[in-house]
Amino acid sequence: GSMVIFDNPTTVPAPFGQYSHVARVELGDRTLLQLSGQVAIDADGKIVGNDMGSQAEYVMDRITAILAAHGAALTDVVNVRTYVTDMDQLPAYGKVRAARFGGTPPTITTMEVSRLFIPGALLEVEVLAIT
Repeated sequence: GSMVIFDNPTTVPAPFGQYSHVARVELGDRTLLQLSGQVAIDADGKIVGNDMGSQAEYVMDRITAILAAHGAALTDVVNVRTYVTDMDQLPAYGKVRAARFGGTPPTITTMEVSRLFIPGALLEVEVLAIT
């Protein structure tokens, strides 16, 4: 059977709530990494960035750091699921995402939601990676 390890890498702020940043599932010679949704908050739970572009950059940095702690990179991501509070701001996020995921993009799901769990957060991004 597969073994699941839940982890909170020290390279990013601890979860702001009752959850783990990543589930690592060993599948024989492959590893699956399912990340929790990441938002632009610092270690004190304060929002970083006041616009979609800057929040998206911070979120992608967090995702990159969590993946790196498990020997993975954005190139290992097979799915990106994004929740935004305003679909009209999607182009700013899309620009950041496209810059981070060079080449052929992974599968994508993007939806607008009425609000996120941290007031002021404009987006939440979760990824699934396989190494």
